[in-house]
Amino acid sequence: MIIIKKVLFISSTGGHLSELLQLKKMFKKYDYHIITEKTKSNLKLKDDYPNRVDYLVYGTKSHILSYLYKFTFNCLKSLYLYFKIRPNIIITTGAHTSVPMCYIGKLFGSKIIYIETFANIYTQTLSGRIVYPIANLFIVQWESMLQFYPKAKLGGWIY
Repeated sequence: MIIIKKVLFISSTGGHLSELLQLKKMFKKYDYHIITEKTKSNLKLKDDYPNRVDYLVYGTKSHILSYLYKFTFNCLKSLYLYFKIRPNIIITTGAHTSVPMCYIGKLFGSKIIYIETFANIYTQTLSGRIVYPIANLFIVQWESMLQFYPKAKLGGWIY
């Protein structure tokens, strides 16, 4: 009997999603699912990957009150989606959208793979700092980032 791993790819929208989609060659190898924030710019994902995409609510930290509500909602929706998908592995390029899912996954036995963003060469991201302690594999794209994440693996550029 062949067991196919369920892999959840999750990230915030924008550059984080762009980086995550660089991994699309991996999609064919696994029973995969994608989660990102719902914006006009990525609604087409549902057409590109039928029955494999779910959305969380888009929120920006510049509107702190609405962000807190949206973040709480996304935490609850992440719990629902986790049990709907039941991934063996969660792969993320960050940012805030992915953090609750990583902790939910860790709590229920999923392996967590975090890829620190290409955009940061000399500073840690907030989501990277939060997920680093629980990640089974933490990948950086720049050698300079190993000073901040000593247990990380240098993966090179995702592009």
